[in-house]
Amino acid sequence: MKSYIILALSIICEVFATSMLKLSEGFTIVFPSIGVIIGYALSFYLIAIALKTLPLSLAYAIWAGVGTALTALIGVLVWGELFSILKLTGLVLIIAGVVLLNFSNQNETEEQPSV
Repeated sequence: MKSYIILALSIICEVFATSMLKLSEGFTIVFPSIGVIIGYALSFYLIAIALKTLPLSLAYAIWAGVGTALTALIGVLVWGELFSILKLTGLVLIIAGVVLLNFSNQNETEEQPSV
């Protein structure tokens, strides 16, 4: 459970850093540019910690999928990007893929014989 909390913090840092990329205007504004560096550094550090106990495929799928979904949501809510049925479908497919990977990892764990 602790690893999932660390992974969630990693995702928050990654979404923050990605949002700062937009504000940095191509790294021409100092404080958002610093936010990008700090956000990504923390995000990668935290996911590395989470990977000590979580399977790589599951952790990365959650990190990338949830990060993408949250970033898309921020684009719509903060930056006024259009929200279309195609965007919604893409987000649903990303979430479905993460869920399937989670089930896959659970099944693999249950099927492995105890040594």
